[in-house]
Amino acid sequence: MIEGKTTISNQMGLHARPAAQLVKLAATFSSKIFLDNGSGDVNGKSIMGVLTLAAECGSDISVKADGTDAEKAVQAIIDLIDSGFGEVAGEA
Repeated sequence: MIEGKTTISNQMGLHARPAAQLVKLAATFSSKIFLDNGSGDVNGKSIMGVLTLAAECGSDISVKADGTDAEKAVQAIIDLIDSGFGEVAGEA
């Protein structure tokens, strides 16, 4: 299992639109993907699972993946989170 850590940086946190982006990206990988913000692992390919994290701006997120493309999956998801999901500051 590969693991990486990052912090939610977009002002509105991990709300519906960025959660959908994350799930869509996760679905492109064959590896099992899990996210955790200290409340336990959730399936990174499940919109409901990702939304249950209720991750606000500043929340630390652990991204874990297990499979043949795990390293690429973890890095791609961390890159997406670090990009702020393409949101402009102050935009919901």
